[in-house]
Amino acid sequence: MIIIMKQDATDEQISQVVNRVKEEGLAVQMNRGNEQPIVGLVGDTRKIQDVAFQRYDGVEEIVRITNTYKLTSREFHPQDTVVDVNGVKIGDGSFVTMAGPCSIEGLDQIRETARMAKAGGAKILRGGAFKPRTSPYAFQGLEEEGLKYIRQAADEFDMQVITEVMDEAHIDMVAHYSDILQIGARNMQNFRLLEAVGKTGMPIGLKRGISGTINEWLNAAEYIAVQNNNQIIFIERGIRTYETATRNTFDLSAVPLIKKLSHFPIIVDPSHGTGVWDLVPPMARAGVAAGADGMIVEIHPDPVNAWSDGPQSLNEKTYLKMMDEVHILEKAMKEIHELKNL
Repeated sequence: MIIIMKQDATDEQISQVVNRVKEEGLAVQMNRGNEQPIVGLVGDTRKIQDVAFQRYDGVEEIVRITNTYKLTSREFHPQDTVVDVNGVKIGDGSFVTMAGPCSIEGLDQIRETARMAKAGGAKILRGGAFKPRTSPYAFQGLEEEGLKYIRQAADEFDMQVITEVMDEAHIDMVAHYSDILQIGARNMQNFRLLEAVGKTGMPIGLKRGISGTINEWLNAAEYIAVQNNNQIIFIERGIRTYETATRNTFDLSAVPLIKKLSHFPIIVDPSHGTGVWDLVPPMARAGVAAGADGMIVEIHPDPVNAWSDGPQSLNEKTYLKMMDEVHILEKAMKEIHELKNL
């Protein structure tokens, strides 16, 4: 349930409504970004069905949200949310690229990758220090040593860091070295982890689960949002279907659909979406055209000898060529957006 206040509602009138909601045992989240303040009721609203909020001074309308994700929905927050990562804004109409290797293999490797990423216009350096692998015998990551390397490389090239946190025990460590905490596909419905990262207040990159539906993905974001964290970035990375020609089936329809249903930004991951390096550039271009707020892509100085995900990683030449194309499309999309607003 949300309570839409009148445009001229006073602070006292808003406080009266908020205090009554809290007296009824519910939490409150305010949205003041719109012309009219919106009071979001968090919790089981069935027990307050008989409370006559409409009678309170300053109340314009009561809206009962029927879906199970409330703070994530556009009904609660009609305007777009812009996630600010130390000055790098995601969701403000620009296209932000995050680039780097699947795994951090050493300081020299991540530093060289950072140089490549920056040359193509990427503002955020990605790289895995903790790697969730299907086989227990596969490389599991350099852990804290890797985090130190990626932080050093990012600082050297004036970039931000996104890296995955796999469990609650590592949150403080990963948060110390990174700027965006990534929740991987395997953890999209690890609800305890979602709650824990939400409490950090940091930007959270939430990847779609391997078989996650849009509704499940939105509800996963709700676990973060209910912790008073509005720094959420959806990451479409493809879903598992019966198709075997690609690693996953890249669901680009998720981009406009998430934008329709939620106010949080969404970026695309064409590397995991396809798993094949020469399919990454066309799918990156398609992501721009679909209206994504950015992308996260895997690059490596020497993909043939990469410790993980070499087949889907771009080398410097293919990455820079792709980014030239992406920048052209980004400008075209801005022109289209301006025409729509005429």
